Amino acid sequence: MPDWEMIVVDNGPSDEIAEIVGRYRDDPRIRLVRQQNSRLIGGIAAAVEASSGRYLVPLDSDDMLTPAFCRRMAEVLERKPEIDVLSCDASVFRDGETHDLAGSFLRKRLGLEHRLTLADMIGEHDVIPYFAGFRREAWLAGGGYAPGTDLVEDIALYLRLIVAGRDVRVLPERLTRYRLRADSASRDPSAVEEFEDACERVYSEAALASGDPATLLLLDRRIRLFRYEQALRRARWAFVHDDVPGARTEARAAFAQQRTLRGAAVLVGVTVAPGALRVIRPLKLRLSRGASRLMARAAALRTRKPEEEDRQSSAR
Repeated sequence: MPDWEMIVVDNGPSDEIAEIVGRYRDDPRIRLVRQQNSRLIGGIAAAVEASSGRYLVPLDSDDMLTPAFCRRMAEVLERKPEIDVLSCDASVFRDGETHDLAGSFLRKRLGLEHRLTLADMIGEHDVIPYFAGFRREAWLAGGGYAPGTDLVEDIALYLRLIVAGRDVRVLPERLTRYRLRADSASRDPSAVEEFEDACERVYSEAALASGDPATLLLLDRRIRLFRYEQALRRARWAFVHDDVPGARTEARAAFAQQRTLRGAAVLVGVTVAPGALRVIRPLKLRLSRGASRLMARAAALRTRKPEEEDRQSSAR
């Protein structure tokens, strides 16, 4: 699909970025905007202002789109003018690895005919449409990425649009690739808790704005889930750093929020047999990573086989 434009915002500025974009100076579709660092929200705002297209696709610096992304998203948006925002699924891969892990980015599978609700966004198996194409008028009506919504600027915008009655949907095709960073939640619990606290704030604002009792009930359950996950994360962090009493305290707090088998197992482990748990945990991590790699290879083979059969049929 040749009809697109790319606005690169050098939100720094960085001579390296300017040099990279300069290699494409003969392609008028690619343009550079240079400005002082105004964080992600200011960078996206500058890109929107400089753009001219009917559809907007905000991208972070490490987002990856497949070659079919623009064509498929435009096909759906052109065919279904009632859709204001169209997201899609993503393949997940780890930082430093080239192969995709088995499974998709979305926790909940939805068809294109399903219009996203606040329940989809706030529920336990939430749908966060990370990659999306916005009709320009919908983006502007929703206020774009609003100041004060750092870390969850995209989620806050989806929630505002849904509350306002806008049509947000998900195309169940993996047209993007989502990077699992090595320096994310598992290494620093405070970072993911900051994100969860921001989610809680925008979820609460949207649920209260809707005034729907069922949505408010979902909000309460989601907040309890946040508290449960945070306590388990702190328990793991304390245990890794040889703070067994701290791990027990956090494990008890997690179990008080949600009485799950997982929470019970952690509580029993750090209370009754912390030594055994210290041996089992690294083994579990290695087995989990090995299983992920095997599943990814199997998924790649399943994808490759139909493609090879199609090529053979075409050759015949």
